[in-house]
Amino acid sequence: MDPYTIIEKARKTGKIEKGTNEVTKAIERGTAKFVVYAADVEPKEVVQHIPLLCKEKGIRCREVDNKQKLGIAAGLPVASSSVAVINAGDADKDIANLK
Repeated sequence: MDPYTIIEKARKTGKIEKGTNEVTKAIERGTAKFVVYAADVEPKEVVQHIPLLCKEKGIRCREVDNKQKLGIAAGLPVASSSVAVINAGDADKDIANLK
């Protein structure tokens, strides 16, 4: 199951946070269950702290190739640098099955 599909499923049946500021807060609060960030964000500094924070907090984290596709998966008309799943909804099992 790809991260885009998981984000889309979580958006429809659970709760997600969009944007690096919201995602960072969710990670720090420990409310994020799964975090996805885009590889094509410029400058890289915008998202480079995310995988480190996730590792510290033990939160699953994935990099995806495209912020435009990530925005679409998150239900946005614009690109999104990162998305956090707060409540997985029906995507719970998909997140658990990620390696």
